[in-house]
Amino acid sequence: MTNLPVAVVGAGPVGLAAAAHLHHYKQPFVVLEAGVAAGAAVRQWGHVRTFSPWRYMIDGAARELLEASGWPLPPEDHLPTGDELVDQYVGPLAAHAAIRPHVRYNATVVAVGRKDFDKVRTRGREQQPFEIRLASGETIEARAVVDASGTWSRPNPAGSGGLAALGEREHPDRVAYGIPDVLLRGRARYAGKRVLVVGSGHSAFNVILELLRLADEAPDTRIVWAMRRDNLDSVWGGGASDALEARGELGQRAKQAVQSGRIRVVTPFRIRSIANQGDHVRISGAVRDEETFVDVDQVIVCTGFRPDLEMLTEVRLGIDPWLECATALGPLIDPNEHSCGTVRPHGARELAHPEKDFFIVGMKSYGRAPTFLLATGYEQARSVVAMLAGDIAASERVELVLPETGVCSTDASIAGGGCCGGPASASALHALQELRPDLAVAASGREGGPEQANACCVDDAVAKAEGKGGCGCGTPEPAVLQISKLRR
Repeated sequence: MTNLPVAVVGAGPVGLAAAAHLHHYKQPFVVLEAGVAAGAAVRQWGHVRTFSPWRYMIDGAARELLEASGWPLPPEDHLPTGDELVDQYVGPLAAHAAIRPHVRYNATVVAVGRKDFDKVRTRGREQQPFEIRLASGETIEARAVVDASGTWSRPNPAGSGGLAALGEREHPDRVAYGIPDVLLRGRARYAGKRVLVVGSGHSAFNVILELLRLADEAPDTRIVWAMRRDNLDSVWGGGASDALEARGELGQRAKQAVQSGRIRVVTPFRIRSIANQGDHVRISGAVRDEETFVDVDQVIVCTGFRPDLEMLTEVRLGIDPWLECATALGPLIDPNEHSCGTVRPHGARELAHPEKDFFIVGMKSYGRAPTFLLATGYEQARSVVAMLAGDIAASERVELVLPETGVCSTDASIAGGGCCGGPASASALHALQELRPDLAVAASGREGGPEQANACCVDDAVAKAEGKGGCGCGTPEPAVLQISKLRR
């Protein structure tokens, strides 16, 4: 087993970050990439400018490798496009002498399991290597598996219940997913057409704003925006309070576009079916129980993504029952509990599954939850690789401070703001005890005790006690006393 490699599935930014950390620890590894080049999924949204600047887009171990070879660091405050991310960082990293010999392209993983052990068999299981089956029929053995295969190939449907709307799959020429390039590659498909955009996240914001630019050049272009939200006030984000200026600005620009009257908004629209109407399609559903339909030429679905767990049916997974992420990670990112992009940094322990030495990192680690940031994936990769290398102290150390979103809300209202983040860590509670024992004592008198105190609220109180900015939870006193509503 010690001579076998760690298998990393996916040569995107997070998968290659894992490779860089494995090289740092002198661990043998192989990277299995389904595409013909690194960053293949990123290329599909290459025209989109990110809202995170370069300083959040580069992994620490990868940066050390690249800079040692004379690689020029991009301007840290510049917002790269997806293409720039691949051209200036992902591509050079994959081509680095320490990484290139270990990356295999056109290597689509179709199944992962334990050699000679099915999912049921336990005794001796951890002594068996993993087997990774490729679409070609080849089998690769590995001592550990880090799945960084992402979710780009598994977009959520337009149907409101999580299932594809009736007829949705029958119209690939009318229905697109993700963030298509409506200005260039897809111009002929969308210019001068009636276009319905479905979704209320950052992907939808990007598509709406690009369609408005297209409408400036092709005035016959008409835009309808369908959302499932009952309250649009929750859609636009933190605005000027967002530490990522471009992220806050994106939401405000989308809000202004709606207020300008150039976009027809249908909300809360529950889509039931998509049917052919000759030269267009009819999108039928309900708005507050009233039957509604919209006739358009094209539909762009921006409703998020979900993980593909098909290849992992023989792996013992601990999966959150609705988010489809690791069980321990669920309470930290559950959008039912909070809508906060400021998720407490997490690592190998939160990402662990019952299958020893198997981890899912990157976008796929979030399952169906939104708000993933690339910097989060890099911290995951660093922690997981440190754990696999036996450096437990480094694995459990937090080396990431995420930019605050400026928006944070839960089921419970709190004077001055909301909180989020799941149960607070022992280290955060200890820091609170040292800095503000009065707040810690007060918290211990509430239902659930301090171990149930909300992570965001505790971190907020600690930061403010140290004279730093908080996480948008209002004043420390009500924030730290907030007890998170644990999911039943």
